[in-house]
Amino acid sequence: MSADPVLMIPVRVQPRGSRNEISGVVDGRLRVKTTAPPTDGRANIAVTRQLAKEFNVPPSRISLKSGASARNKTFAVHQPGNYPDWLADITFS
Repeated sequence: MSADPVLMIPVRVQPRGSRNEISGVVDGRLRVKTTAPPTDGRANIAVTRQLAKEFNVPPSRISLKSGASARNKTFAVHQPGNYPDWLADITFS
């Protein structure tokens, strides 16, 4: 039985941005802007959806591992269907 491939992605979130976008990698963390406010986990949900699009997976395959109420977060991507170009610039620890 093969192991479920999981990518742990360090993310820096900017809530209440002017648009939803992935703005690149800064200091080894993926920068994600979202129009969603940080209240009630809305920004986390929005970022989960953005990552799901990038990795070509359903949002259920993205989970928040740490940083629920912080700007610096870690998301797990289970069985990615796509590997975006910016992934090469991420610092994995």
